[in-house]
Amino acid sequence: MAKALEGVRILDFTHVQSGPTCTQLLAWLGADVIKVEKTGSGDITREQLRDIPGVDSLYFTMLNHNKRSLTLDTKSARGKAVLERLVKHCDVLVENFAPGALDRMGFTWERIQELNPRMIVASVKGFGPGPYEDYKVYENVAQCAGGSASTTGFDDGPPLVTAAQIGDSGTGLHLALGIVAALYQRKSTGRGQRVLAAMQDGVLNLCRVKLRDQQRLARTGVMQEYPQYPHTKFGSAVPRAGNASGGGQPGWILKCKGWEKDPNAYLYFIAQAPVWKEICKAIGKEAWITDPHYATPDARLPRLMEVFAEVERWTLTKTKFEAMAELNKHDIPCGPILSMEELAAEPSLRATGTVVEIDHPTRGKYLSVGNPIKMSDSPTEVRRSPLLGEHSDEVLKEIGFDESEIRALRNEKVI
Repeated sequence: MAKALEGVRILDFTHVQSGPTCTQLLAWLGADVIKVEKTGSGDITREQLRDIPGVDSLYFTMLNHNKRSLTLDTKSARGKAVLERLVKHCDVLVENFAPGALDRMGFTWERIQELNPRMIVASVKGFGPGPYEDYKVYENVAQCAGGSASTTGFDDGPPLVTAAQIGDSGTGLHLALGIVAALYQRKSTGRGQRVLAAMQDGVLNLCRVKLRDQQRLARTGVMQEYPQYPHTKFGSAVPRAGNASGGGQPGWILKCKGWEKDPNAYLYFIAQAPVWKEICKAIGKEAWITDPHYATPDARLPRLMEVFAEVERWTLTKTKFEAMAELNKHDIPCGPILSMEELAAEPSLRATGTVVEIDHPTRGKYLSVGNPIKMSDSPTEVRRSPLLGEHSDEVLKEIGFDESEIRALRNEKVI
């Protein structure tokens, strides 16, 4: 069965996480992704956080599935000549170099257009145009600069970054969508274009509900669904809201049976208005159904922590899975706090390909996240990450180099 992006060739000049997330997703969707790596060493994450000496790290293998590896010294004249030929044969160049790096290599947008007017050049940067566009950015910096950290955590504590890689992987996902859109537009225009995804922009996009709340706060001075209400005065900026929901559905994380020994024996519970009667019945507080202090959402707002405390008295008598099963019988929204250990062992995630087991020639078997996007006519086969330079000869032959030329490039340490 044909893949969604079959026939699209990606020239992958990305490293670490944001760019490789983008190109891996495109590879999962069927694109031929040629990962260009520094001769001799390759992507720096091959050796970062290693758990097996001398073997590609999980950091690298889990971000570079379904790709081919070509080593290339792009600083040499011969290397630049190879790169020019690659540009002519590819559809998309993806990079997350420091600002201006491509230009310094001699591959400005104008030069790339001369070589291939249909080429799409897609970039991840820390910041978009403005005072910080030349600054270097990493995951946690992006979370802080994009508004996530200031609104994460509890009101009496410092800002917090989240474990979800919304700066790196989140921006990579945004860039992948931009690339697919540019490929689609090229069908009608015949031209390539530049695609930019800035990490600050991507994080802010994922935090849009907090920008919504900033405007509400500026207008009214108060946000009743936040845990600060009505006991704490609001400031001028959106505060940290603990485990409150960002969507107006009052929720909180509650302890379950076994929490004293299990740090993940918790349940996220939502006191959703349409099922309020069912909530009251489930926890044995039927009197709240008609009590004017609890009967309506507006009446409950200043008493939400009291409501959650009462629900927690009930959840403490059950495991998180027992509580979830019971609450879902009544359509009461909730969800268990699942650890990475539990997710790795979950059979349903293995069955859908969300978690996959990969066999690697030097590492052996390891678990990875599979394609989160499921398509009926373009199923994903997750293949292992490439060894350094594994496909150099293969790729060069495809773009017109013969055996003697390849040997010369290898002898000169260009590849």
